[in-house]
Amino acid sequence: MVALGDSVTAGGPCDCTTFPTLYAQKVAYARGIHTHVQNLGVNGEDSAQLLSAVRGSSSTTAAVRGAAIDLVTIGANDFSDQHDAVTGGRCLADDSTACVDQQLASMESNLEGIIDAIHQLRAGRPTSVLVTGYWNVFEDGAVARKAFSDDGVRATRRLTALVNDGIRRAATHGGATYVDLTVPFIGPRTSYDATSLLGPDGDHPNAAGHQLIATRLLAAGLPGLAPG
Repeated sequence: MVALGDSVTAGGPCDCTTFPTLYAQKVAYARGIHTHVQNLGVNGEDSAQLLSAVRGSSSTTAAVRGAAIDLVTIGANDFSDQHDAVTGGRCLADDSTACVDQQLASMESNLEGIIDAIHQLRAGRPTSVLVTGYWNVFEDGAVARKAFSDDGVRATRRLTALVNDGIRRAATHGGATYVDLTVPFIGPRTSYDATSLLGPDGDHPNAAGHQLIATRLLAAGLPGLAPG
């Protein structure tokens, strides 16, 4: 297995076992097989940087070429420049999405390219590509409620829904499997409080959050691989 993505994949500030390792353990137990995972998550990585990595001649391409299971979590950092405008309620406060339209289109295109590059590197061998969404591309839970206005909190939720829609479309178009994390973290109508699943920064998952992500990935199965 290989895990690609941003600080969520890398583990961020969480001094805990990350979800790729937990997922590999769960797959090994569930299927009675030996698993090995390379976690290539990079703090701060965006979709353009990951696309460059999987298309380049590097350790990333070698890892992907040898992995039957690919975990991908990418896209949140594409919107870092809009953080203050979104959380301040100035972007996405109304029906217009103009403030993020360009980033949304680029992210979706880049992710389609990432998935296509994975399949090209695998050269027709059975491969399962699992692509996660986000519970929030910015801070959530108690940290967000304290730092942002109500409009800002709503705007982060709206941006996250737009990002996840783009991720889902790219995954479907590329023959990958989309794994939703919004409902597990914050409920079907944002009725849950994600605080207990997040670290002190309100942005990255804590140990319980990583366990939950691994569990959701396991539940997605392994489309693209032979059963057994």
